[in-house]
Amino acid sequence: MDECDWLAERFEQHRPHLRAVAYRMLGSLAEADDAVQEAWLRLSRADTSGVTNLGGWLTTVIARVCLDVLRARRSRRERPLGVHLPEPIVSDQGAIDPEQQALLAEGVGLALLVVLDTLAPAERLAFVLHDMFAVPFEEIGPIVGRSATAAKMLASRARRRVQGAAPLPDADLTRQREVVDAFFAAARDGDFDALVALLDPEAVVRLDGAARAGISVVRGAAAVAEQALSGGVGRLARMAQPALVNGAAGVVVTAEGRPIAVLAFTVRQGRIAEIDILADPERLRRLDLAVLDR
Repeated sequence: MDECDWLAERFEQHRPHLRAVAYRMLGSLAEADDAVQEAWLRLSRADTSGVTNLGGWLTTVIARVCLDVLRARRSRRERPLGVHLPEPIVSDQGAIDPEQQALLAEGVGLALLVVLDTLAPAERLAFVLHDMFAVPFEEIGPIVGRSATAAKMLASRARRRVQGAAPLPDADLTRQREVVDAFFAAARDGDFDALVALLDPEAVVRLDGAARAGISVVRGAAAVAEQALSGGVGRLARMAQPALVNGAAGVVVTAEGRPIAVLAFTVRQGRIAEIDILADPERLRRLDLAVLDR
């Protein structure tokens, strides 16, 4: 085995970790895969003779690549911040495969990714690396051009935002599914009171329907229940296939064999706290939904 093959083999050992870091940083599998490919290119061109911890070296590289992507997003006026849902990971209801499990460890639901998208790039990097991957602040500081103390402050600010805005879902998937099924049943029956009873009083629906329009948001149990009834959720239920969306109960709605929406539910304390709906045709075409055909 020559040096290039040896290096490629070692890189492949770290690929799941690098992809997981990039997905949390970017909220997009396509961009995460591009970032991982860029990390490989940088590794293949670098002199690694003095590198004693390749995993740590690669984590720093992927972090820098993702930071550049996040900063570029902020500078592009055609993509306003915080107006599009992150890219969901859709799995068969029965199980999540090992590769997806690595991506979704630490409970990376859409609700968390939505909040992460509101953070400044340096805050997001500090939070993701430290709180999710236990990277020391002494290593995070140089990546963002700050001291270790400043990096710690960035992560602390991000942590407060996340804790205040990203609800932790119930761990019981069976119970999650029961609540979601009851929601669709109430919508089919046109039962407003039953819908309200299934929703958290501060329930939020985010609908990402088109690239230019961005997200529309509805807040409050009564308003969400009204939207469910007026928006034809009961009709959609007949075309909905149960699925796991970022590891939580969700559905994929199909018409004539094509996906027209992915719905992710955050169930907390037995009630639906958040519903995230991706219905942008262009973005749906980019999702890997083949797992549902198995």
